[in-house]
Amino acid sequence: EPKLEPQTDPAPASNEQVHIITWNVGSAQPPDDITSLLGLNVSDGNTDMYIIGLQEVNSMINKRLKDVLFTDQWSEVCMERLSPFGYVLVTSQRMQGLLLLVFAKYFHLPFLRGVQTETTRTGLGGYWGNKGGVSARMSVFGHTICFLNCHLPAHMENSDQRMEDFESILQQQQFEGQSATGVLDHDVVFWFGDLNFRIDDLDMQVVKSAIDNNKYWLKNNETVLEGFQEGPLKFSPTYKFDVGTNTYDTSGKKRKPAWTDRILWRLRATAPAGGALSAGKRGSMSGLTSGTKVTQHYYRSYMEYTVSDHKPVSSIFTLQFPYKVDVPLVTIIVEDEWNSIPDAIVKFKLTPNFPRSSWDWIGLYKVGFKHHKDYVGYVWAKQEENDFLRQEQEELPKGSGDFILGYYSNNMSTIVGVTEPFQVITGLTLLCDRSEPSSASRLRG
Repeated sequence: EPKLEPQTDPAPASNEQVHIITWNVGSAQPPDDITSLLGLNVSDGNTDMYIIGLQEVNSMINKRLKDVLFTDQWSEVCMERLSPFGYVLVTSQRMQGLLLLVFAKYFHLPFLRGVQTETTRTGLGGYWGNKGGVSARMSVFGHTICFLNCHLPAHMENSDQRMEDFESILQQQQFEGQSATGVLDHDVVFWFGDLNFRIDDLDMQVVKSAIDNNKYWLKNNETVLEGFQEGPLKFSPTYKFDVGTNTYDTSGKKRKPAWTDRILWRLRATAPAGGALSAGKRGSMSGLTSGTKVTQHYYRSYMEYTVSDHKPVSSIFTLQFPYKVDVPLVTIIVEDEWNSIPDAIVKFKLTPNFPRSSWDWIGLYKVGFKHHKDYVGYVWAKQEENDFLRQEQEELPKGSGDFILGYYSNNMSTIVGVTEPFQVITGLTLLCDRSEPSSASRLRG
């Protein structure tokens, strides 16, 4: 990716908290309340990013949705629950039943750069997307991270096929740019999903008795690729339940309980001075990593959710970065309060190496917005000079409230600068160019 970081000394070490959730939802509609799954009932407010990976999402279009960007109820309900807490959808990727959603606090958006997504089909020999992987990668405060949501083949006899499919996903997923072109090239990789790991060589009654007695020594011995780590499984197997209950499968198939739903992570290994990392030893370097540290705070399931034959699993991690790139590419200056048209002036300044475009725009967002197109109005970011540039709103939004301004980069497809919240106190309506910013080149070209 282009070297877009400002030429300033990075800030010292910092911590970012990431909350990852995986759930095979079994084509079910979202439950009425996902507050506990998101941890919003016990949250200390320190979570910086939510990463939600779902499998077997119903492909039926949600007729109630007004926004054509999102055609599933799961995306909608996650945005509805998280946006009041200041989380904005950074990116999403869908491949049939696989869905990956990445949320971050709105004030982190300028420091999530180089966002790209990938999909890999492995079903029916690579022709069908019911199995496979979807990923999102980005630079977070200057450190590369990849989130990979997978749905691997089922059944106990398919252990080798699961690993072959995972290797295929790793090989096929390639990203554009100068660094971190493959999944394992990132400083940190989080691998999660319905990995379909199974418990081998144990009788059903032995498994159920161990579960009843909270003895989880029977964890599967399926091979996990060298270099990936996982916390201890201190919760019951998350599959397979009778839908609507906490009872393991009583159908004729009587599937053996298994920890199919997992969250793992991997730190990028770096070769020692004068040495090389051989292909056969990938990830096996003795503790030499990229400098980012990962601490897992908890790893748990949620028995209270019964809409699927799987239980959801979540984990919270702290990422300790050795340094932090926290200078925005665009700085926006705005008054603390807009009471009238003369107040509605936006000033912004670009860093010298910022790849500006004539299709960049500044959006006016109500605090609690859901994604970058959830604006109340916008103005085009005109390019006259590389100094503080002025943009004036013709009229102000109807009703009072707290708002922020965000500068959207057409070249980078992301918000690269935001303001602190400010108040608009007015009853006037916003008048703006109604052409869509993201399609302006097509409309005006």
